[in-house]
Amino acid sequence: MSTSEESPGEVPSGGSAEPARTAAESAAREALRRRRIALLLGVALLAYLIDLGSKLLVVARLEGHQPIEVVGDVMTFQVIRNAGAAFGMGQAMTVVFTAIAASVIVVIWRIARKLYSLPWAIALGLLLGGALGNLTDRLFRSPEVFRGHVVDFISVQHFAVFNLADSAIVCGGILVVLLSFRGSNPDGTVHQVTKEDKSA
Repeated sequence: MSTSEESPGEVPSGGSAEPARTAAESAAREALRRRRIALLLGVALLAYLIDLGSKLLVVARLEGHQPIEVVGDVMTFQVIRNAGAAFGMGQAMTVVFTAIAASVIVVIWRIARKLYSLPWAIALGLLLGGALGNLTDRLFRSPEVFRGHVVDFISVQHFAVFNLADSAIVCGGILVVLLSFRGSNPDGTVHQVTKEDKSA
């Protein structure tokens, strides 16, 4: 009678090596996704707390006082209550900007469900922290809920008066554009950027 012996490390034909390997890869990708989401939330929380702390400080110390020169007349600190967007545009559309900020947060969270890229996690974290910072003003500052005025205090000569939430949004937006230009996707894949894409 013939017998067939297999070595301990050998998987029989038709065995479960491939499903086991697939399950291990899926678990590893899920762990990576969780780490990226944790990074996104950490960056967002840091940006939000810095923005919130700076606004509380300048409102308590600077509002109603003369501007403080930081770099001569080029950059000063002065508190401005902004009902609109950057450069004071859309003063009568406060509710619209509140809805836009809330929508941005929802979109970022939807993208985060398939997030595996470290640079994208940082970029989205900056966007999320900045959006939350200004949304907090819209919701809780005077004159009323959903119509609150955003606290701006960094004044640059021949430019807008802005805050640190705006800075986080701009930095996150620039990073998103650079990543997209390089063909990087939030899920960690890379798509080829054609000449048509670059010229579009």
